[in-house]
Amino acid sequence: MAYDLVDWKQAPTLARWWAIDANGTAYWHCEPNIAPFTDFWMTDQIEAPHFGYAGDWKESLTERST
Repeated sequence: MAYDLVDWKQAPTLARWWAIDANGTAYWHCEPNIAPFTDFWMTDQIEAPHFGYAGDWKESLTERST
């Protein structure tokens, strides 16, 4: 379920998703950074505003539209 009130103008450039975790903290989730010559990838998780979200955290995942 997408949350329509996320202000993507406040997001870091590489942020692709916004979500709240089980502890109630909101995060920007950035696109994965694939390490060269390896078989793993890393992603940044940056604390974000809540934007007034009051729903179930399990339904908070919102993808940035292109």
